[in-house]
Amino acid sequence: MSEQTQERAEPAGRRVVVVGAGMAGVQTAVALREQGFTGTVTLIGAEPHQPYDRPPLSKAVLLGTAEGSAFEVDFEALGIDLRLGCEALGVRPDARVLDTSAGPVPYDVLVLATGAEPIRLPGTEGVPGVHLLRTLDDAERLRPVLARQHDIVVVGAGWIGAEFATVAREAGCAVTVVEAADRPLAGALPPEVAAPMRAWYADAGAVLRTHARVERVEPGEPGEVVLDDGSRLPAGAVVVGIGARPATAWLAGSGIELGAHGEVLADDRLRTSAPDVYAVGDCASFPSGRYGERLLVHHWDNALQGPRTVAANIVGAAAGVAPAVYDPVPYFWSEQFGRFVQYAGHHTSADTILWRGDPAGPAWSVCWLRDHRLVALLAVGRPRDLAQGRRLIEAGTAMDPRLLADPARPLKAATA
Repeated sequence: MSEQTQERAEPAGRRVVVVGAGMAGVQTAVALREQGFTGTVTLIGAEPHQPYDRPPLSKAVLLGTAEGSAFEVDFEALGIDLRLGCEALGVRPDARVLDTSAGPVPYDVLVLATGAEPIRLPGTEGVPGVHLLRTLDDAERLRPVLARQHDIVVVGAGWIGAEFATVAREAGCAVTVVEAADRPLAGALPPEVAAPMRAWYADAGAVLRTHARVERVEPGEPGEVVLDDGSRLPAGAVVVGIGARPATAWLAGSGIELGAHGEVLADDRLRTSAPDVYAVGDCASFPSGRYGERLLVHHWDNALQGPRTVAANIVGAAAGVAPAVYDPVPYFWSEQFGRFVQYAGHHTSADTILWRGDPAGPAWSVCWLRDHRLVALLAVGRPRDLAQGRRLIEAGTAMDPRLLADPARPLKAATA
């Protein structure tokens, strides 16, 4: 877009307010400037800290090898009005006003990027020694716990639970992970794919107890976690990682449409049901033409990619440009028990599953196909498989299952 076109397209004083100063919010504000938006950009964050990246919280920040993970963004130089320690309380779309703990904030365009909040273990609110791991303050509270090498009970064997258990073992803590389901990652992966991961816990010296539900946590020195079968686990600290839900309770009464999980229902342009209100990142779901269903993606890459579409549509709307569609191949990674795990795609509609390599070994992949086309891939210690597989998913390339099952053959050489 030329400067003259931009000047004509951008009404003087147009105000974009972004609610949420995590990855999605920060990237939206930055992308607006990168794409030529010349109006005011206000970024509102509930926490008092400089905006920061979350993945290091469960790794380097916990171990004390990094003091923090602030984004390297010069907000002042970009002309972004950063307001920290400011909590969003509600939205009045008809008046185009965001209500906050610091007073009303008028907007012309509003972007909802409030992320997700951890689900708390019922009955543990205010119980000493029970921790969540979502914010910088959470990580700071847990760091001395690891340093004292307490017995730690982790509730939940999902991605966060496994990552925290990994760090706790590295710190020398005795770790027991309790999971209500019959396997780790029960909510994310099919039983046959998650099964090999059970051995990772024992290999790292952690105890994994499945079919185990927490009845209560008894504080003390040390405390105890009481399971529903009556068994008691000593716990100098309890870390809860049983999932997250969209942080959208503050939108009650706004008229902005929410889904079954409390997420903002965005369309394929990441627009909400309210005019000139967008939603991006963990707080929103969007319809995927690629997968034929609505996706709610709680991963870092979604919070990185979505803002570019939001920014393009905000800038483009003023210029009369057709809106951009958001239909990514979801991607995430996890570092746990000495393994680098990556996943791309969405496997629920697959009709075929193929293994590449021995799942008992250090490096293997799982491919999901639908009509001979790759729709998802899980790679353990095989980053080349992931990189090539992601491109093949995006392209919708037809694959040869016989060639694909040969782990010595590059994925890009296994096309039909």
